[in-house]
Amino acid sequence: MPDGNVSVNASNFQVEVAALGVVAFSEVSGIGAEVDVITFRSGGDITARKVPGLRKFSNVTLKRGMTRDLAVWQWFRQGGQGSPTPQDVIITLLDEAQQTVVRFLLRRAWPCRWAGPTLVAGVSEVAVETVELCHEGLEVEAVDG
Repeated sequence: MPDGNVSVNASNFQVEVAALGVVAFSEVSGIGAEVDVITFRSGGDITARKVPGLRKFSNVTLKRGMTRDLAVWQWFRQGGQGSPTPQDVIITLLDEAQQTVVRFLLRRAWPCRWAGPTLVAGVSEVAVETVELCHEGLEVEAVDG
């Protein structure tokens, strides 16, 4: 297990959706958060003050090779029919020994965008599906080995 100052390879991870279990994805991007800054001036102050405002969490994009397993599509379809089923999603970064290093927890996530593969005759590329998750919170947890 690497110590706190050693980087871990970003290619070793797993994604777990509460209702679907571990789902294999080849790429995860967009894990992030930001806080709006509110600038205001009070009374006779000549200097503007800045305070934290609304917290925002960026959508997370997941990609994987298309399979016969349509669970992700069905989860997306539920939301598209007006009744999204928010699920906690855990993205786990693993070290070379498959031990957990860091967990990213997306609170109340649901698919807000799905894209099927680009199909091109005569090309031998993997058919990739993409799903974008919106969510209401991000927690990052380091795990001691």
